[in-house]
Amino acid sequence: MSAKSVETIVESGTELFIPLNKLKKSPRNARKTPHSEAAIEALAASIAAKGILQNLVVEPEFDAEGARTGFYVVTIGEGRRLAQLLRVRRKEIKKTEPIRCIVDTANDAHEISLDENVTRENMHPADQFEAFKKLADERGFGAEEIAARFGLTAQVVRQRLRLAAISLRLMQVYREGDLTLEQLMAFALTEDHARQEAVFDRLSYSRDASTIRRLLTETHVPATDRRARFVGIEAYTEAGGTVLRDLFTEDRGGYLEDVALLDLLVTARLGREADRLRVTEGWKWTEAHLDFPHAHGLRRVYPHEVELRAEDRAALEAARNQIDQLSEWHQTTDEIPDHVDVRFCELEAEIDRLEAKRHIYDPDDVARGGAFVVLGHDGDLRIERGFIRPEDEKPRSQPEQVGDAPELLEAEGGGGEAAEDGEGEESGTDEEDEDCPLSDLLVRDLTAYRTLGLRLNLSEQPETAIIAVTHALAAQIFYIGANAHVVGVQPVKIDLASHANGIEDTPAGRAWADRHASWARQMPRDVAGLWSFVAALDHDSSMALFAHCVALTVNAVKLPWERRPRALATADRLAEAVELNMSGYWRPTARSYLGRITKARILDAVRDGVSTEAAERIAAMKKRDMAEAAEQLLTATGWLPALLRTPKPDHERAGETANEQSATTYRVAAE
Repeated sequence: MSAKSVETIVESGTELFIPLNKLKKSPRNARKTPHSEAAIEALAASIAAKGILQNLVVEPEFDAEGARTGFYVVTIGEGRRLAQLLRVRRKEIKKTEPIRCIVDTANDAHEISLDENVTRENMHPADQFEAFKKLADERGFGAEEIAARFGLTAQVVRQRLRLAAISLRLMQVYREGDLTLEQLMAFALTEDHARQEAVFDRLSYSRDASTIRRLLTETHVPATDRRARFVGIEAYTEAGGTVLRDLFTEDRGGYLEDVALLDLLVTARLGREADRLRVTEGWKWTEAHLDFPHAHGLRRVYPHEVELRAEDRAALEAARNQIDQLSEWHQTTDEIPDHVDVRFCELEAEIDRLEAKRHIYDPDDVARGGAFVVLGHDGDLRIERGFIRPEDEKPRSQPEQVGDAPELLEAEGGGGEAAEDGEGEESGTDEEDEDCPLSDLLVRDLTAYRTLGLRLNLSEQPETAIIAVTHALAAQIFYIGANAHVVGVQPVKIDLASHANGIEDTPAGRAWADRHASWARQMPRDVAGLWSFVAALDHDSSMALFAHCVALTVNAVKLPWERRPRALATADRLAEAVELNMSGYWRPTARSYLGRITKARILDAVRDGVSTEAAERIAAMKKRDMAEAAEQLLTATGWLPALLRTPKPDHERAGETANEQSATTYRVAAE
């Protein structure tokens, strides 16, 4: 009998404590893919906390002549060996640490290694969740301690503990396979079992996780809401409010559960800001509103330009010089130091403060006027000054002051359009909608943005504005009831903010408001002087004012109850004339567009704006993630939905048609 056979008979089944440095990896181990670093970390943590729970299975190593080398190769338990070696490197144990092993030379090493990894079943995840909860409840372990004992992150442990808190009814449904783990994680958004079960009962065939989360939070306010940003999460929680956090997705700060408390805090802060404004600036009245009251019906006055005092001019020049100097010093720096960045912000704020002194309200207007303090759509405070109530107007015996100048985003009553005209008529726009239907609210939103773009471009092109007015006059004089004019020369204005929420806070909305305020500041205080003011303007200034006033009347908003296909067709011609490119005024974001359409439309937009490959990369995402990914992909492309695209001029369309016909003729001739 050989020496190897003798050793097999003697040592098989024997339990030995073998020094760690005498153990080697077996070349006959069935596992060829190395253990992951995370798995070894977890094993090392488990062994450090509880020791090795399962013996290693080894066999002695022999050299080429059949003599024992004094080492053992690990048939089963290579991961535990590697975990102990990791602990050696960390100085937790010595390299001679005794390891309890079972010697097995009777079985085939390769087969038992395979058996160890194949013939076993992992515990059901629900059992794992409950086991972690038991450690927390009965032994008082926190998430960090449990994580340390099992080689996990504290976040993973918190997730499993949250899953263990699911309603027993839903947990049983999960055990039976009628809920997926993803759906269970969505229900774990709240620990309210009654709420979980109520949402479960409301689900029909659509049980996707996003629907579950939406239903669970439909009465809550996301932390990204303007009210939450305005008040601040810290102030809200200090007042006793609670925040619902989603441990399984990026929840952007969670969901505020006490909406009544949040609204109370918002109202209180707006009220304090309104009081402060009245005291510091001297207005007769200030009103706090959550949204700007566009139907206020009040006349508005604007500040007039004045010269800065000498000390203010000197301070402004000094601040500008400091910014120039800092910019020069750090122009080659890849990253500006924090203290320098803070200084830049301070100087910019100082410049803004001093520049604001160039425009002041008449003291008499301040004494009888007021301001609205409202919450902007970005969560910042918004102050609109200079409104005069009817009872505070000057008596008629005094010269009437100009307050009737057109104003952006101010309610001026309805339009005089005949809504019934054109009913039953078909138009290219209506046919396009049937092929590519969008929600009425989204159509209003997008066409409001288009109207804003038309106003901005038209206000910069006086000659086109004259054409537009001429067209409007001719359409009403020569065509009874045609209702084909897009420019209302009455003038008739519409409030775009009532059609597109937040439009006044966009860069385009602010640009228009600034442009209008600039003209309003130049108007004479007494209307009697308005004729002389306009007559004294040079040609360019006169035409610019004319274009601005005409642009204010543009209305290309499409409403579901209106039928005015000729007017909307004229809006297309106007867009061509002013070379409107809406990519300068609007871009597709998750909030403005992508989050408000179907997943199929999102993918179509990416295919159209980027590529088919890009659309395929995001096709498997959930809708919110898909919308955000699409926003990133489309940001720099200038892509626009059909409602915002400017049609090509007739001569370009005719040229393309001619080219297509020529190509067809050539192909036919070639055939």
